[in-house]
Amino acid sequence: MVADLIELYQDLHRNPELSLQEVRTARVLAEELRPLGYEVTTGVGGHGVVGVLRNGDGPVVMLRADMDALPVQEKTGLPYASTARGTDLDGNDVPLMHACGHDMHSTCLIGAAGRLAAERQTWSGTLLVVFQPAEELARGARAMVADGLFERFPKPDIVLGQHVTNIPAGVIGYATGPVMSAMDSVQVTLHGRGGHGSMPDQTIDPVLMAANVVTRLQGIVAREVPPAETAVVTVGRLRAGAKDNIIPDTAELGINLRAYSAEVRDQVRAAIERIVRAEAAASRAEREPDFDWTVSAPVMVNDPDATLTTVDAFVRHFGEQRVTEVPRQTASEDVGVYGQAIGVPTVFWFWGGMDGDARPSNHSPEFAPVIEPTLTTGVEALVVAARTWLDG
Repeated sequence: MVADLIELYQDLHRNPELSLQEVRTARVLAEELRPLGYEVTTGVGGHGVVGVLRNGDGPVVMLRADMDALPVQEKTGLPYASTARGTDLDGNDVPLMHACGHDMHSTCLIGAAGRLAAERQTWSGTLLVVFQPAEELARGARAMVADGLFERFPKPDIVLGQHVTNIPAGVIGYATGPVMSAMDSVQVTLHGRGGHGSMPDQTIDPVLMAANVVTRLQGIVAREVPPAETAVVTVGRLRAGAKDNIIPDTAELGINLRAYSAEVRDQVRAAIERIVRAEAAASRAEREPDFDWTVSAPVMVNDPDATLTTVDAFVRHFGEQRVTEVPRQTASEDVGVYGQAIGVPTVFWFWGGMDGDARPSNHSPEFAPVIEPTLTTGVEALVVAARTWLDG
């Protein structure tokens, strides 16, 4: 079985697909799930795949994995490295890579689904396995909920999930309470007045406007957010113009923020808009900036009691030396949407995929979990967690 899972993992890694485009990935995962005895439904909330295994009376336990990839050029040098390319939502041709480990997540969930199906005589209840699209856009969970995930399928009593990351392979990392930050992204368009680069006095330069915005935004966390709070503001995209002697009409910025509380989140969102509008006014812009808040994920909160119950099971299975508490992350996840939508606990943990001193982070072009013991650990963690909440 492990050999089959390795083959599946390498296949998914070679064939990444962007958010909202997970057509092949969904088909492959559904084909893997059907022979295990699950009722399989595809096309949920886009390309989501849902499997249900009913095994008598007892709790309903949801296991979730994500499956979309990123527009990253892979530089791992692995024999199964991705050379795929695709078209992003803006129509750009981009390289594709599973730089966040979602291929490992999906493979481990298939492995766990198989193990639990094979051992069904030892537990009772219902398993709801969910392969989610569009996590990287923080849209997939909401889309699946909006498409009737909890009306069309059994409503879970608990939501369980995991994320591979750059801690030592085979180690389980956990935290309680707010574990991952809320995240929002806004696309900003600044409007100027274009013209010849030799006559700047006859233009309103959106490039200079954008440069001032980028600089000024750095003062939000440094000078407005209370020191005891945590927030991050990043300008990850700045695009303007096509030629060095032409001042363009517009400049575009992609701005991302992270926070752990609703109050700080609202404060930072308001500050971003205030600063952008003020810089536009200072530059004599004749038109207000445009704001498009495109992506939003809530704070990922691990239920303290449910998490500690699950962690106790991990310690019994893996041993204390392989289970460790980790700091909360300023990365974000939309898995918390499920539990929030129906008012049930969520337990989400991390597990290691790195071997040696070189530990590239998720989203790096060099991020590549070692297959073992990462794969086996990920399967076992899902099985142990599920068995903790099922009857038997």
